Amino acid sequence: MRKRSKWALALVLFFALTLIFLPKGTAAYAATAARGECVVEVTSRRFLHEKGAEERLPMASTTKVLTAIILLEDCDLDEIVVIPKEAEGEEGSSVYLKAGDEYTVRDLLYGLMLRSGNDCAVALAMHHSGSVERFAEVMTERAAMMGAEHSSFRNPHGLPNGGHYTTARDLALVSAYAMENETFREIVSCKYYEPRGWKNKNKMLWQYDGATGVKTGFTVAAGRCLVTSAEREGMRLVCVVLNCPEMYERTAELLDCAYEEYGMIPLCDASAPWEGFAVRYGFAYPLKKTELRMLRFANELADPLPKESGRLAGQMKIYLENSLIFSQNLYIM
Repeated sequence: MRKRSKWALALVLFFALTLIFLPKGTAAYAATAARGECVVEVTSRRFLHEKGAEERLPMASTTKVLTAIILLEDCDLDEIVVIPKEAEGEEGSSVYLKAGDEYTVRDLLYGLMLRSGNDCAVALAMHHSGSVERFAEVMTERAAMMGAEHSSFRNPHGLPNGGHYTTARDLALVSAYAMENETFREIVSCKYYEPRGWKNKNKMLWQYDGATGVKTGFTVAAGRCLVTSAEREGMRLVCVVLNCPEMYERTAELLDCAYEEYGMIPLCDASAPWEGFAVRYGFAYPLKKTELRMLRFANELADPLPKESGRLAGQMKIYLENSLIFSQNLYIM
């Protein structure tokens, strides 16, 4: 195993000097904290803030993040949905669908995410699985595949049900996964859907610099809930607050603090050799400036090294203290 290279050390020192001039973060908050809250960086899935993040809580219409990504992955946006009688008159938020009317999956997804249409949720669930009950089973299974292992879903919209719950951490993982889907990002960042005249209810799109989504929610049981995505200086964050009286204010504070305390630091460049070897993937990671000295770079090389270009030479590894945060193969150039 080689020692940390001069190149890697120079890279860390360069970004350390860069971060010295970033504004200092602050932990002082004015808004009321949520019962469950967290902030996660999308590409690395590193959690930058957590409070009550593993408590099981109802999540109201933020449920629809999962509903939307399942439909996007499994259905064609141009498929025609004949509105079932079960969707007409669904309680709570609605776009006032009528049984027998025809909409595309695309239309219903915009109605779901911009107007929080519970009737859209039922129509989409039945189109996908034939029944709300079967779709709820799919939701729980699919959420677990996204890393949300402490959640249970009973419906596609989030109306009160004793067995319908998530955690702030689980919902952040589902939302980060969803935000990697280009069409999902287009829908949740849309302020106004012209074909149907629907305006997005999410005030963060107007109020917070860099906001790109995602979904509001409210029931008496769940309180005010909000999932927000934002991007600044190449760092994409998702913030979740559950049961938060000042959900917009608290979310803005959490995001501001994360952007002030962390920077997205490139640690490996796919276009440049790594200690004389070729690599195929670049890597960046959210770090505080105080964490730069905790980085450790190591190579594990074959002995003897192959001579032919393109042959596997070993692995490079990057650690933050004793935690492995990235590894990939090295190849002979």
